[in-house]
Amino acid sequence: MPLPLRLFNTLTRGNEPFEPLNDDRVGLYTCGPTVYQYAHIGNLRTYIFEDLLARTLRFFGYQVKQVMNVTDVGHLTDDADQGEDKMLKGAREQRKSVWEIAEFYKKAFFKDLEALNISMPDIICMATEHIQDMIDLILRIEKAGFTYRAGGNVYFDVAKSSDYGKLSGQMREDLKAGARIVVDVNKRNPHDFVLWFTRSKFEHQSMLWDSPWGRGYPGWHIECSAMSMKYLGEQFDIHCGGIDHVAVHHTNEIAQSEAATGKKPWVKYWLHGEFLVLAREKMAKSSGNFLTLSTLVDRGYDPLDYRYFCLGAHYRSPLQFSFEALDAARSGRLNLVERVLRLRQDHPQLKTTDSAALAGETVPSPEEITGKAADLMRSFRNDLAEDLNVPKALAWFWELIKEEGVPPEQKFGALVEMDRVLGLGFASVEPEELDPQLKEEVEALIEQREQARRRRDYGRADEIRDQLRRKGVVLEDTPSGPRWKKEKL
Repeated sequence: MPLPLRLFNTLTRGNEPFEPLNDDRVGLYTCGPTVYQYAHIGNLRTYIFEDLLARTLRFFGYQVKQVMNVTDVGHLTDDADQGEDKMLKGAREQRKSVWEIAEFYKKAFFKDLEALNISMPDIICMATEHIQDMIDLILRIEKAGFTYRAGGNVYFDVAKSSDYGKLSGQMREDLKAGARIVVDVNKRNPHDFVLWFTRSKFEHQSMLWDSPWGRGYPGWHIECSAMSMKYLGEQFDIHCGGIDHVAVHHTNEIAQSEAATGKKPWVKYWLHGEFLVLAREKMAKSSGNFLTLSTLVDRGYDPLDYRYFCLGAHYRSPLQFSFEALDAARSGRLNLVERVLRLRQDHPQLKTTDSAALAGETVPSPEEITGKAADLMRSFRNDLAEDLNVPKALAWFWELIKEEGVPPEQKFGALVEMDRVLGLGFASVEPEELDPQLKEEVEALIEQREQARRRRDYGRADEIRDQLRRKGVVLEDTPSGPRWKKEKL
C-alpha cells in the first residue's frame, strides 16, 4: 500500500489526505508551455515543482500517469481573450513561420527540462494534433446548452455555470461586480470566453482548421480540457500549474469540462506553484524582465544549481531570485557533490553507478536501510508527506551526509533513495580529473584574476572567469579564497 500523503488543494483551500480515485493509480495533468518563446526560469520553477510532485508520488508507492500539453496553437497574449496572437507575434518578430516557431521552441523547452533533470511526462500531447478532440468537446458543451455564437465565434456562457469561480473563491456574482470594461463587444458577460474562433478574430491567422462553426482555431482553455480527458478520463486526480492560472485559465477549464460531463466533479486536487520574483516583480515574458536557463549557463552556472536553488523554498511560497542567492545555492550543491564523491572515493564498493548494483548488490535496498539512516529517511519522508515540504526534506539529506555514525553502505543507500525525489543526480556523479597541463593553466589564470581584483580591474577579472568557464571550469569566490571545479555545463 502507498504511504499516506497530504496535499494543499486550491479548490478547498486546505491540506487534505491524498486519496486517489483508483487505489494506487494517479492521473496527473500538468499544464505545459506555449512554444512561442524560450521558457524563463520562473516558468521552469513550476516545472521543477511538478517534477517533485510526480517523483514524490512514485516515492510513496503510487503508479503515476503524467500528461503534459504543449500549446503549439496560436493564442492571445492575455488570458481573457484579449491582446495579440502569441504565435503570430513570435513569428513576426523572428521572421519565421508559426510552425517553425513552434518546433524550435518546443525543442528548446525539452532541452531545458533535460538539463534540469526533470523526468519526462508519460504522455506529451501537442495541441495541433488534438484539434478534433477539442471540436468534439465543444460540441458536447454546445449540446448541453452552455454556449452561444456571436460575431462568428463560439462563446462559453458563464451565466449558465452556477459555481463558476469556485477554484479562486470568487463566485460569478463577485466576478461580475469587479469586472473590467468589456473589450469584446460580442460577449454577453466580460468573463465569457471563446471556445472557437473563426477568421473574424485575425485577418492573417496562419493556423486554421475546418469546424462546424467555420474555418478557424480553438480558444486556449479548451485544449487542456480536451487532452486531459482524452488521456486521463472525465475524472482524474491532480491538475497542476502556476498560481497565475487559477483565476482565469483553470477556472474556465473547470467550467467547460463540468458543463460537458453533466457537472461531474472533474479534478479532485488542484495544486499551484507560486511565482519566482525578480526585484519584487514576478518574472514575465510580457514585461521583458525574464531570464532563461541559457542565461544562467552562460554566466557559469550548472542547470542543477538552479534546481537546487528552487529546492530551498516551498512550492507555495514566492521565491526571490538574485544571483547572490544562486551563488549560495551553487556553493551548497557543490559541497554536497564533494561530500558524496568523498564517500564513494573512500569506499570503493560504492563507486559503481550501475542501476542493478545500486538496487542492492553494493548498497542496501530501501527495505534494508536500518538504524540512524532509517530514522533520517523516515524524517525525510514525513516532511515530504506534509504537502511536499522539500526544504525540510533537503535538510535531512544534509544531516544524513554529515552523520559520521552511519555505515557507508547504509548512508549511500539512503542518499540514493532520497535523491529519487530531489533529482540532483548524486548517485551517478563522477569525479572529473583535470590533466596536469590544464590544471597548471587554470591555476595560472586564477592567480591572474586575483591580481586583477586586487588592482580593482573587475572587467579583466570577469574576462578571466568567462575564459575559465569556456574551459569547463566553474569558479566560486569564498571567504577563504577562490574555489574551482571542472563541470559539464
